[in-house]
Amino acid sequence: MPKSPRSGSIRSGSTPPAHAPHPTTGPRPAASAAHPHGARRVAWLLGPALVAGVAYLDPGNVASNMTAGARFGYLLVWVVVLGNVMAWLIQYLSAKLGIVTGRSLAETLGTRIRRPWARRAYWLQAELVAMATDVAEVIGGAVALWLLFDVPLLWGGLITGTVSLALLLVQQRRGARSFEFVVIGLMAIIAIGFTYGVVAAPPSAAGVVGGLLPRFEGTDSVLLAASILGATIMPHAIYAHSALARDRFRPGGPGDLPAHDDHTSTRSTTRLLRATRWDVTIALAIAGTVNLCILLLAASALGGVPGTDSLEGAYAALHEGLGVVVATLFAVGLLASGLASTAVGAYAGAEIMHGLLHVRVPLLARRLVTLVPALAILAMGVDPTLALVLSQVVLSFGIPFALVPLVRLTAQRDVLGAFRNRRLTTVAGIVASAFLITLNAVLLWLVLTGG
Repeated sequence: MPKSPRSGSIRSGSTPPAHAPHPTTGPRPAASAAHPHGARRVAWLLGPALVAGVAYLDPGNVASNMTAGARFGYLLVWVVVLGNVMAWLIQYLSAKLGIVTGRSLAETLGTRIRRPWARRAYWLQAELVAMATDVAEVIGGAVALWLLFDVPLLWGGLITGTVSLALLLVQQRRGARSFEFVVIGLMAIIAIGFTYGVVAAPPSAAGVVGGLLPRFEGTDSVLLAASILGATIMPHAIYAHSALARDRFRPGGPGDLPAHDDHTSTRSTTRLLRATRWDVTIALAIAGTVNLCILLLAASALGGVPGTDSLEGAYAALHEGLGVVVATLFAVGLLASGLASTAVGAYAGAEIMHGLLHVRVPLLARRLVTLVPALAILAMGVDPTLALVLSQVVLSFGIPFALVPLVRLTAQRDVLGAFRNRRLTTVAGIVASAFLITLNAVLLWLVLTGG
């Protein structure tokens, strides 16, 4: 990806940029720029979290939540809600790291992991997570094109990958703000496509309330819970959000605020963080509502119907039970989900490679390499929904490798200065990390022992 200070693309080099904070002085100073005032200024600062939030609405989410609702009814409602609460904290910490330091999580780790072999090993697991993300997103887009237009799955995967490359070129050539507008537009389509069905088939209020009680029913429900959390708290979204915030709020960038001295710089950063909290809240409210609606729709309309634990089966059942409008909107939402999320996933993958290995691979080459596993799965005829669900489990195992360093870094004074985490925030991050690691350990034990 070529360097361009106007493009909002990922910067090169292993050394911290000039606007990174001094170990004892806190945040970088912001450069002067013209901005709207008052409420319009806050609205102008929104965007990065909405783009990162697309990761919470990818086809893996659709498959996991749809399968959970169809097979277990309202049992795993609590997992969706809990995952969304944890995601708020995690995404805010990621954005804060990018805003205050001017570096992404991958860049920060790339400068702090000194041993080359350790940095390469860390990159390898992160790269596998990014490839698992691509599998989910490309397959989801391919399934949607098949449902809507009868496009063969392999060709649908190629089309999805090509469109994602076009979206990345928008980010590279037109800048972060244009990329945000395109992705947010797709997010609106996703929200409409997946929430309309709940209006047509309202869920049971008693079932929803009962689903808030944490519990499991066998190994399969634990597998789906890990899949839902992997699809909700996606590792690549943690890497991506810090980079999106860095690109948007870099000095002279579209979200930069004017500052002239250290005191003003601190106030400017404080305003950016306040706007970011709103940004994350709005993004996660949308994503959480949509994910919950997918599960509730499956629980209310697809429970007990044969074949509805697959995307194509769910589409057929929706078409037969609720009509062509609900089914078509579902497929359109799935298509928009695949197109938007695969672009964000590719952006995150490029950032991971650049930040950890200090290597920049041409955009087209990287897109082709990460597309290969998804196309191979489609060519082999593997069940698309099963591939989606299992890809989310892979993501769930990658969460600690992104989350634990994020919590640790944002708690350190030499990284964030005066903007480091409060003690309660750090404790909440540790609890979330421990819960996710424990769930993954239990899942592995149950799968290996056949429990």
